[in-house]
Amino acid sequence: MSDLPTKVGVYGGGRMGAGIAHAFLIKGSDVIIVESSGDAAGAARTRVEASLAKAAERGALGAAGTLTVTTDAACLGGTELVIEAVPELPRLKADVLATIEKAAPDAVVGTNTSSLSIDSLANALAVPGRLIGLHFFNPVPASALIEIVVGPRTDPALVTRARKWVFDLGKTGITVTDSPGFASSRLGVLLALEAMRMLDEGVATAEDIDAAMTLGYRHPAGPLRTTDIVGLDVRLDIAEHLERTLGPRFAPPSVLREKVAAGKLGRKTGEGFYTW
Repeated sequence: MSDLPTKVGVYGGGRMGAGIAHAFLIKGSDVIIVESSGDAAGAARTRVEASLAKAAERGALGAAGTLTVTTDAACLGGTELVIEAVPELPRLKADVLATIEKAAPDAVVGTNTSSLSIDSLANALAVPGRLIGLHFFNPVPASALIEIVVGPRTDPALVTRARKWVFDLGKTGITVTDSPGFASSRLGVLLALEAMRMLDEGVATAEDIDAAMTLGYRHPAGPLRTTDIVGLDVRLDIAEHLERTLGPRFAPPSVLREKVAAGKLGRKTGEGFYTW
């Protein structure tokens, strides 16, 4: 029997937020997405509905919950779980988390951060023990992994609940302590940065570097193609954070900075290390 919350909030309806909403909807939870503007809310609804339509075509939809998209955070009242899925900007995330706590005083608060300190983000809450990291992976519907990140003040009982939620979503959870980059971003970014340096030094083409990992190590996608999917700007933000916290081995290569400055952010802009 599923123990998933019957009512879930997602603050932020971009690619990740829409994917998180999809994951809960197809398991029967009712989902409320909060966005910053009417246009953003409309785009979020379109993303989720398109994703659900694809699931229906594959016969993977089942009895979906109801979707509400709004710009009013007060609509989060009565939710059992609210996950923030806004960009990796500490101030923005802290402001959103404080808004969530005020709007949903009884809810568990989750953050989808891929690299920021859970304990630092918890400072935005009156009750820091309510916060847990739930790091989903892109694309959420197809990804099998969720990283459960435990801060030093996270309520231990919440960790047990989070593991059950992840299982009920049909995904595999790994539990990590709060540390820069956690497990996934720390490993994934380091590999991607070295691939970028190899490309910059003319060691091999992007296609051949990626083939080394997909064919030689059975990675589903190479580090450069994965960077295009994640977004070069996202990878740059994470790398800069890891450089500050873990040292120069995470220093972003010049090729990454140059592409981001030129607006070549990967799949979402049509060009990154590949043309999409």
